Amino acid sequence: MAPLPIPALTVVAAIVSGLVGLGTGYLTLRLRGAFFAIATLALAVVLQTLIINWDFVGGSRGAYIIRPSEVPIVGSYIQYLFLVMLVLSILAIAVARLIEQSRLGYGFATIRDDEVAAEACGVPTLRLKLIATTISGALLGMAGAPFPYYIGYLEPSSAFGLSYAVNSIAMPMIGGTTSWVGPLVGAILLGTLQQVATVTISSAVNLLIVGLLLIGFVIVAPRGIVGLVQDFMRKGALQDGAPTWRTRLAAFANMRPGAR
Repeated sequence: MAPLPIPALTVVAAIVSGLVGLGTGYLTLRLRGAFFAIATLALAVVLQTLIINWDFVGGSRGAYIIRPSEVPIVGSYIQYLFLVMLVLSILAIAVARLIEQSRLGYGFATIRDDEVAAEACGVPTLRLKLIATTISGALLGMAGAPFPYYIGYLEPSSAFGLSYAVNSIAMPMIGGTTSWVGPLVGAILLGTLQQVATVTISSAVNLLIVGLLLIGFVIVAPRGIVGLVQDFMRKGALQDGAPTWRTRLAAFANMRPGAR
């Protein structure tokens, strides 16, 4: 039986990963902040252990992926994968941008700023957290779908390596979580530094780079690069006129169906 095309596999990966994200969110509903991040890191270890003991998918031996050499119209299959990843990146940014300007985004912002106050004011925090983990899982699954076809060989240690889980947390923290631009900036910065280090030094220093950057930004710029730039440009306007968790709560309430 011929393998499914990449677009179909991407949809399947989004559905499966979205369900995994939903389950993860349900199991970690009461965790917040760093504890939730630790739980997501532990998920990678659990999945790796599961795959190692699952003979149907190759177990610890892994599996070889046979890919076509060329694709009609596009040409090289590697170029085709690049275009697929480019489209998925644009789609992920568009989804983040749309969510930020929607009622759902205002709900996410209130939880980020003050979850206790948001819940006290009637924001459905548990439901919104489940939606967030589901969307995040679906987007991560879509991003990982073309990966096996790129490297040609898949094994548990590479597919569920700790570096992927750490990077998925570090990129938005370094870039900033106050805007959809932050994760994009963090991904470009961290990805570039890691590739340069891999070529010039060794890939073994990648986690060291992530750790040092995380420590530095937690101390110097807890809101990331975007937050640091915003604070510099506003010069204290955050307390005077910029949106706070109270204004986001009001916006969330006003965007409810039937609200005046």
